[in-house]
Parts: sequence; C-alpha cells; structure tokens
Amino acid sequence: MGRAYQNRKLSMAKTAGAKTKVYSKYGKAIYVCAKTGGVDPDGNLSLRGLIDRAKKDQVPTHVIDNAIKKASGAGGEDFVEARYEGYGPGNCMVIIDCLTDNGNRTIKDVRQCFSKNHAKIGTSGSVSHMFDHQAVFAFKGEDDEAVLETLMMADIDVTDVELEDGIITVYAPHTEFFKIKTEFTNSMPEYELEIEELSWVPQNYIDVEGEENLENFEKFIAMLDDCDDVQHVYHNAEIKD
Repeated sequence: MGRAYQNRKLSMAKTAGAKTKVYSKYGKAIYVCAKTGGVDPDGNLSLRGLIDRAKKDQVPTHVIDNAIKKASGAGGEDFVEARYEGYGPGNCMVIIDCLTDNGNRTIKDVRQCFSKNHAKIGTSGSVSHMFDHQAVFAFKGEDDEAVLETLMMADIDVTDVELEDGIITVYAPHTEFFKIKTEFTNSMPEYELEIEELSWVPQNYIDVEGEENLENFEKFIAMLDDCDDVQHVYHNAEIKD
C-alpha cells in the first residue's frame, strides 16, 4: 500500500486548487490549532507538526505567522471541526474532515458534492469503522528492516513498515506520531520525510471501475477540494492506470 498511499496523497495535493486556496486551508488549521492548544510550537506539538507540514507544502512564512498572531488575540473567528462520511462513486468509502464557522453552509456544500456525483452521504460512523486512525510517515529508502528495528528499540508501537519502489512507509497508531517524529530527528536524520501526518487509512481497498464511475470519482474529489471548509479527504478507492 505504501507507494499507492503516497501517490494518492500527492495526487490530491496537486488537485487542491490554486495556491491561495491551499494557503487558506493551512491558515485556518494553524489558527484553530494555536487557538485551542497555545501559540508556542514548543509547547503545542500538534501546532509544531502542522507548521512543519505547511512549510513542506511551501506555505509562505507570513501566512503561518499571521494565523498564529491572529490566534493569540482575543475573540476572533470561531471554527469547529466537522466530519462527514459516506459512499463515493463506485461504492468506495469516504471520510471528509472540515473546519467551519458555519455548519449549515458546510453540510450543504458537502452534500452537493455527493448528490451531483452519484454518491451517498452517510451518518456518523457509517464508514469510519473501516478505517484506522494512523500516523503515517513516508520517505525514500531501501532498508525497511533497519527502520523497523530502530523504532522498536525506541519502544514505539509500529503497525507496519512497507517498502515499495524505493519508498518506505511507516504506519503506527496515531498516539505514536510525536514519538516517531522525534526518533527520526534524533536517530535517523538521514531520511527526509516526504509525508508525516495523521491519516485515516482504509483497512481494505475497492477498485473503482467503469468510465462513468471514474469520471464521477474525479469530479467528486475535485468538488470537495474546491470547498473552502474541507481540510482532508480520505477514501479507499483504488484507481488503476
């Protein structure tokens, strides 16, 4: 799954829309993280991880700084997390994470993405039980056994380590994210992490077949990416070349 996982995430990054939209999504996420957990990255590990990901996605420093500065002031916007689940085109399963200051607007926008692409929005928990909330790290390398040994020696609970096409992917319970991040920094600095995130990883995949289903799936993902409130989209669709 390792290479397929990375390709799917990179593909989604490419279809996330204009750079300004990507910046806006990061700005909103950083604001909420700093507002709820504190504006000091050294004391708010979630914020530190989010800033690292933003920098890797080439989000300008002033966007990051402005979001933190905004969070440090009194009042401000009131964003809340919202998660939607359902079945996408070809009967694949989908989880959509949002940050919103207007729940009615967000559910309307997300529902339209489903209804216009022969998909069906579900209730809370309808598909998430078929995903695992995982810490995921991916990087170029060849010695997956050495990586696994290093992590296990650090008493880290690892779900799986996979090597595929020169890419090593580490999967672990989401609670192990910062322990793994620290271990890479201290013990394996030679690896440049291309992916480091908390993700909903599907327990199994489904082939989306048929020209109509494939077209609807691409349109479905593109419409979700265009929604300002949508932060992340996770699915178990397998798209074959």
